[in-house]
Amino acid sequence: MEGLKRMVTQIAFTPDSRLSQLPLLHRSLLPLLSLASSIYRFSLSLRRLLYFSGLLHQRRLPVPVISVGNLTWGGNGKTPMVEFIARLLDEAGIGPLILTRGYSGGDEAKMLHRHLLQTSARIGVGANRIATAASMFERHGYVDSSNTLSEKLLSPYKFESGAKDEKVGVVILDDGMQHWSVLHDVEIVMLNGVMPWGNNRLLPRGPLREPPSALVRADIVVIHHADLVCVPDKQLKMIESTVHNIDATLPVFHSRMAPSHFFEVKNPHSRLPLSTVQNMVVLCISAIGFPDAFAQAISKIGPLHVDRLDFSDHHLIQADDIDMITERLRKLKYEFNDEAIMVVTEKDYDRDPVILKRLYCLKVLVLCSSLQIMPLSARTEENFKMNLKKHLINSLQEKK
Repeated sequence: MEGLKRMVTQIAFTPDSRLSQLPLLHRSLLPLLSLASSIYRFSLSLRRLLYFSGLLHQRRLPVPVISVGNLTWGGNGKTPMVEFIARLLDEAGIGPLILTRGYSGGDEAKMLHRHLLQTSARIGVGANRIATAASMFERHGYVDSSNTLSEKLLSPYKFESGAKDEKVGVVILDDGMQHWSVLHDVEIVMLNGVMPWGNNRLLPRGPLREPPSALVRADIVVIHHADLVCVPDKQLKMIESTVHNIDATLPVFHSRMAPSHFFEVKNPHSRLPLSTVQNMVVLCISAIGFPDAFAQAISKIGPLHVDRLDFSDHHLIQADDIDMITERLRKLKYEFNDEAIMVVTEKDYDRDPVILKRLYCLKVLVLCSSLQIMPLSARTEENFKMNLKKHLINSLQEKK
């Protein structure tokens, strides 16, 4: 199954002009994947028609809903953006409720819980987000006054974090763009700056969950990984041009993942500086949507050598994988005459921290990072916050 996922991913991000360079086995899958994409396109159109005709009902929650979504699978920075917004709301004295499906063991939900433990954020996990929201509202209550929320959003003061008894004031839908059963008040769409549209084909022939024209529903667009060396300014401008051809008024921001420190798998409460891996041999292990960004972040810190093993997104490390990792580490030690340090992402750690401890005789570090809005002319972090607050306040006024 892991091999099939790799093949489909490689096909999805290969332009038509380079398909002939793929192995024969990959090319043999093209007719089947194209047929599946046609079926997906039809089901997408039918689903959209059913919702917008009213045959399928959209539910409005009693508090504003911010959707953080994307057009392509994996590596778009959705979950870091969810955390960024949750902290912003917490600072404004508004208790956020994050609703997430909890894919593959809930690695993203676990990471959010660790990061937001000292804030007023609540995290609800479940495929039925309406039912999850109802359960959380019943347990914690919700702010039913538009005036109260508006006053907090407009206030220049920051509130102290950790108000655990705070009622829910705003819902954040993690991966919410294609979740149409809940009405969205603000739509934030994350784009991967490296390959925002993949090969411009729908799933599974390509990575698109919806065509780029779906950006007409967006309120704010964020181009993620805009700091990577493989994303030149010319490419960023082309992405912005595509966005503005769909909606000339859409504000477009740039974001990056900023590494802060490491912790050891053996001691999750430890905090090691980034310089820990400088002049060291490093093996990056990841099962995330866009492993290139992770490897590049490690390379920028200044290790002697960076090697990598990439698995498909949300892959659970198995015993066979541990053997493969151990063998790769052994080869690196032989080549460089020094023990290599293994580094994983937080998502990989939260997916299954126990199996990583099987490498008990080795040093295994976890890289901690957070999303940052990159300053670009008037499109600063403060400008992003003002845009988000403006949309929230407008939605509250419309409900009055």
